[in-house]
Amino acid sequence: MGLLSLAIWTPVFFGVVLLALGRDEHAQAVRWIALIGAFISLMVTVPLYTGFELGTAAMQFVEQSPWIERFSVDYHLGVDGISVWFVLLTAFINLIVVIAGWEVITKRVNQYMGAFMILSGLMIGVFSALDGLLFYVFFEATLIPMYLIIGIWGGPNKIYAAFKFFLYTLLGSLLLLIALIYLYTVAGGSFDILTWHTLPLGGTAQTLIFFAFLAAFAVKVPMWPVHTWLPDVHVEAPTGGSAVLAAIMLKLGAYGFLRFSMPIAPDAAREWAWLMIALSLIAVIYVGLVAIVQRDMKKLVAYSSVAHMGFVTLGFFVFSDLGVSGGIVQMIAHGFVSAAMFLAIGVLYDRVHSREIASYGGVINTMPKFAAFALLFAMANAGLPGTAGFVGEWMVILAAVKANFWIGMGAATALILGAAYTLWMFKRVYLGPVANDDVKNLQDINAREFLVFALLAIAVLAMGVYPKPFTDVMDSSVAELLRHVALSKLN
Repeated sequence: MGLLSLAIWTPVFFGVVLLALGRDEHAQAVRWIALIGAFISLMVTVPLYTGFELGTAAMQFVEQSPWIERFSVDYHLGVDGISVWFVLLTAFINLIVVIAGWEVITKRVNQYMGAFMILSGLMIGVFSALDGLLFYVFFEATLIPMYLIIGIWGGPNKIYAAFKFFLYTLLGSLLLLIALIYLYTVAGGSFDILTWHTLPLGGTAQTLIFFAFLAAFAVKVPMWPVHTWLPDVHVEAPTGGSAVLAAIMLKLGAYGFLRFSMPIAPDAAREWAWLMIALSLIAVIYVGLVAIVQRDMKKLVAYSSVAHMGFVTLGFFVFSDLGVSGGIVQMIAHGFVSAAMFLAIGVLYDRVHSREIASYGGVINTMPKFAAFALLFAMANAGLPGTAGFVGEWMVILAAVKANFWIGMGAATALILGAAYTLWMFKRVYLGPVANDDVKNLQDINAREFLVFALLAIAVLAMGVYPKPFTDVMDSSVAELLRHVALSKLN
């Protein structure tokens, strides 16, 4: 079993073990097993980075063996500079979520921890799959644990939110399946994704495939106007569910554009780039304005996620090294920052049982250590230089300005809007005098919560101050992708 198989199946194995443990009287043992499993799962992914060979766009750590031989379906795994960081990010966020849910979850602890462990393995499978059908199986399978996490441990309207999440993403994925089957027939009975990248598809076929992919991946990102499921789901999901959804699951859609839409239908990607840029700018500007008027902290951060992911798709479709690399950096940074923002809201909700901004005020007086972390994460969410939130946005804005000044101008407004809604929330929740007895009685974060935020703070600052390790890994793969898209008309 190779490193990628270990990265996928180690958390799944621990998840199955946790599900088998059963009742809540074993809750403490379940938590420790989940923690050990999450830590081992993270350690398994580290050699993927330390052993990664720079300067090549080739797939690395490749594993291939027959799976469904009759239909030429292989268990085919591999990562390049575009996908390897997301494997590590998934394992890291999984560990954070297990620690964050240590005391908060008291019922069905084994099912809660097991669901997250299995979800982590399935998401790593999405980023690693090089077989079209295997990708689809992992892509769809991620819906099941997240559906259960929302539907069992969510808020008062959890069933509505779980169904909305499931139906939106499933309907989009049906068109993805049709496109995959079509490519399988055109490729002469092969599900190999890298073979699909070289198929000589006509203009009409490329356009239809591009929009089939768009239906699946746009919902997952989510892009405007198919983003409406996200705020509802975030509001009802438990804190850990919101953190994983924002940090990792949204990235599955953006990753799909890089692995499928752009290399398989390059002519259509260029032809419809104006549409992708327009939808991205609407997400950046309009959804940013929507975030400003939110009264629920989770809804505000959910809408800010849509705006930040708009930067990602904008960067991809300006077709420059700086733009695509910036989009990928933004995806990684958003993984750290959005998880931190939702976990911070979760800390307040666990104590006061309200997500309304009006329920707080002066939290800094009673929770100074927590407020310091919250300020750092708020600054990162607003794109402050020196934090992870700045690097990707700045790269995308530079790329957009080089492509078209007015597109860059529109993208840059996100920095103003991001500062507006993030600082507005921070001011009303944390600053000023103590607003009420609930805030007066708050206890500052304990050692476990401090550890969670410290790990995320280190990640946010390290990436903000020194992003070179992240960009070095992806440079060759991004250059090869863009070369393929640029030369497609000549082939």
